[in-house]
Amino acid sequence: MKVMYSGSFDPITKGHLDIIYRCSKKFDEVLVVVFENNSKKHIFTAEERKELVEKVTYNLENVKVDLAEGMLVEYARAHDIDVVIRGLRAVSDYEYELKVASMNNLLHNKLETLFMVASPNYSFISSSIVKEIAILKGDINQLVPKVVEEALIKKFREVKSGDY
Repeated sequence: MKVMYSGSFDPITKGHLDIIYRCSKKFDEVLVVVFENNSKKHIFTAEERKELVEKVTYNLENVKVDLAEGMLVEYARAHDIDVVIRGLRAVSDYEYELKVASMNNLLHNKLETLFMVASPNYSFISSSIVKEIAILKGDINQLVPKVVEEALIKKFREVKSGDY
């Protein structure tokens, strides 16, 4: 079975990676799709985010990474995907994700959403929190893979204070 795990992954965290690793053990193929989300201000370009995801999943033979724009349901149709994986950290995530899953199913009635509960070690991690800590030059090595930490440090050296 092929499944899709999608998000903006700006940046990919150890929480995201935990879901990807767990999916890679349960499903034949995991397609990690980096979506461009115009409602969010991204630190990394879509291509940079895709490259970071590829770097941290290189050892997983059944994981592929792709870029996408537009609606998830259209991508799922075009790539013959019937299952979307979504990670849940807290009850507040569930409320939002349930609405999205219901709308996706309305727009593409063959599309199912499977929720995976975050491992307790990662249930508090979000890309937003990682970015805030990185901006303030805090220690993020327990939150993101080393290659992502290095990319964030480099990125924040390049930008002017106040740009984020």
